[in-house]
Amino acid sequence: MKKIFQLTLFLSLGLTLFSCGNADDDVSLDINDRELGLGQEPDDCLGFGENELLLSIQDEFTTLPGKVSVLFRVSDLMGNPISGLSADQFSIYEQGRNDDCFNSISSSESFARISPNSQVFNNNTLLVLDLSNSVLQSSLNELKTATTSFINNVMPVPATDSFKMAIYWFDGEDKLHLLNPLTSSATELTNSVDGITTDISNDPSTDLYGAVIKSTDIAENLLRENSEVINAASVVLFTDGTDQASRYRESDALRAVTDADRNISFFTIGLGAEIDTEVLTEIGKTASVFASNSEELENTFNDISQRVEEQAGSYYLFEYCTPKRDGSGESNLVIRLSHNGLQGAVQTKFNAKGFTGGCE
Repeated sequence: MKKIFQLTLFLSLGLTLFSCGNADDDVSLDINDRELGLGQEPDDCLGFGENELLLSIQDEFTTLPGKVSVLFRVSDLMGNPISGLSADQFSIYEQGRNDDCFNSISSSESFARISPNSQVFNNNTLLVLDLSNSVLQSSLNELKTATTSFINNVMPVPATDSFKMAIYWFDGEDKLHLLNPLTSSATELTNSVDGITTDISNDPSTDLYGAVIKSTDIAENLLRENSEVINAASVVLFTDGTDQASRYRESDALRAVTDADRNISFFTIGLGAEIDTEVLTEIGKTASVFASNSEELENTFNDISQRVEEQAGSYYLFEYCTPKRDGSGESNLVIRLSHNGLQGAVQTKFNAKGFTGGCE
């Protein structure tokens, strides 16, 4: 575990309540099903049974004199993110070197909390638009309206530096074009969208797989930019067709998504009858939506905007003061969540080296 308290302001997003569920029959939900991140299934001695909720550990660290911090996402088994949870919905169990099984730790005595201000959390969204000739000639106005709605739905009000969006576009060129760099200003983003014209592209083809690979690389770089901050990113890709440029292999694009950092979410929006829904569902492994015609675009973009919001709100930093002290070595830790009659738990470990009393 990391010994350095990396962050100072977290869950301004994570504790914000977002509207739940976009139960659209066309939405494909496949967000790291049964993926526990850095954690593992709890020991059988606890007798918890199968998880009905998933706690996927993203990061974990300790802070003297005795604080244990665990950053995780929460989702149900269908991949729907769960936001708005509070510390009293969690139970803590520890197993030290002398324990046959786990002992319950009092949440009140351990000062357990979902921390609203002790970490910095940045969430960046990359909106990637297909501006190949078919879009520009047949559905540009609808795309601009839908994109503007998406921006206004996703961007927080008031604006915050911890949540930014950038807009890129692609056509047939071997390039991901930047329409607007990362910004926290919804007005700046919508103005950029409003400025898209039918003559923006010089190559009528569609380099879909190149756009997937390049946007994933950008998202990966954003996560690495500031090691003092926990970063998450979302790639939201719109297209009305299949890859025509053949610059990159389908398998390479899908591998880029599969191998991407667990803190990158992928969403796809497909339009029309020429899309390959199977491929777009694999690329949009977090969620994918499909519109049969341009009139449905705004609704499908709104579906995804809700998912992006909820995904940001499903990150939590859980902190508590352990009774373990210096010399006790490595201890196992289980965090259990009870929510709406469902339960989920995840197991990890920490080392109490240097721990003393006085933690709050």
